Amino acid sequence: MSESSIKPALITKVIPDSICAEMGFEPGDSIVAVNGQKPRDLIDYQFLCADEFLELEVLDAKGKTHKLEIEKEYDEDLGVEFETALFDGLIQCNNRCPFCFIDQQPPGKRETLYLKDDDYRLSFLYGSYLTLTNLTQKEWDRIEQMRLSPLYVSVHATEPEVRIRLLKNLRAGKILEQIKWFQERRLQIHAQVVVCPGINDGEHLERTLLDLAKFHTGNMPAVASVAVVPVGLTRFRPPEDELIAVTAEKAREVIEQVQKIQVILSQGKGSGKAKKQNSKSRCIWLADEWFLIAGLDLPSAADYEDYPQIGNGVGSIRQFIQQFETAFEKLQPMQVEPERKLVWVVGNAVEKAFEPIVQQLNQIPGLSVNMAALCSHYWGQTITVTGLLTGQDLLEALQGRDLGDGILLPSVMLKQGEPRFLDDMTLEQLASSLKTRILPVSGVEELISAAICLANAEVKF
Repeated sequence: MSESSIKPALITKVIPDSICAEMGFEPGDSIVAVNGQKPRDLIDYQFLCADEFLELEVLDAKGKTHKLEIEKEYDEDLGVEFETALFDGLIQCNNRCPFCFIDQQPPGKRETLYLKDDDYRLSFLYGSYLTLTNLTQKEWDRIEQMRLSPLYVSVHATEPEVRIRLLKNLRAGKILEQIKWFQERRLQIHAQVVVCPGINDGEHLERTLLDLAKFHTGNMPAVASVAVVPVGLTRFRPPEDELIAVTAEKAREVIEQVQKIQVILSQGKGSGKAKKQNSKSRCIWLADEWFLIAGLDLPSAADYEDYPQIGNGVGSIRQFIQQFETAFEKLQPMQVEPERKLVWVVGNAVEKAFEPIVQQLNQIPGLSVNMAALCSHYWGQTITVTGLLTGQDLLEALQGRDLGDGILLPSVMLKQGEPRFLDDMTLEQLASSLKTRILPVSGVEELISAAICLANAEVKF
């Protein structure tokens, strides 16, 4: 990557009382170089700033260049946030996976929805998944030299021919060699396997999970965890993709298959190194969606240990329920005045799991919460997780309905940092059409706070 392709790091926020705030930095300023080096991404920036003396080259919002010197504590942060974590551009995906969500969207939406991310830096920083098929030798060297671990890797299959078929990329067959590379350098990955019925399920799934379990050994296992996830399909996917939706019967089959493998591995009945796996930690995890699709109860909180794959939907529902119960106990006794009625919108996949939460909220005198568990007609799904509901889905389902004093809206439906749904409808447009206030909530505390105080109302009518 040449220095000419590296853009100045545009500052979007200056943290109050920070070093940069005291020096007069403002949003719109940009950091060009740190100690004479242009950071290509947030990783470089953090590494270069981990020093007691810094020389910054700064480009202000008016286009004027400044040279600044800073003395600070070794690990003290400068206190700025950037427009992007990548100053030299996104490393895009070179695969053609038929189940890729990017290719299962309608045309004509915002440009960022069609960017195929396969960037190891975003994997390290934020836990997004990559396939390892696009890395140059220079990037492999950087991962090793900077100890960028753990990374999050979409494996899907360990048999070369099956993985090549899934990713439509001849380089995809090297996955076991690549995992061995991590093992030899004592670096880690978290793996995911998206199960596509008829392609990588059955004996292929068993082979993949046993292969990955062989790398879950010692105090620093190369494969720290594996999440098994059902393929998600929309009505916009290419007609020639050969994919089959996961049925309730298939979900129960996969749950039974994976749980048997979990037992075998825990008892040390695997082959080779799988016998020596760390007994303190399970290796393989089933995403919550399997149990929702199958209509089965979720595992207990204890089964998820320290939630190593929660970002991949493994245990997130159980954790939410557990956190709610803990927070709810602290509310007693509680009464809401004046009385209010709210609608809590969720995906219908979690309807059964969240019924106890609604029942507990409705125990609070003066509060009435109705759960609207919706499927997505926009995506053409009969079972839908909350994060995939669009503004259009909510408008169609809620228009003309008694919405009481407002809607409790899980912020997972919205673009991060922006009040916009996946279909490009804005929160303001939806609130205007429904003629009600919408209260975006993130997590248990905001849900309870909004329900009892009508707090965090970003849009009011």
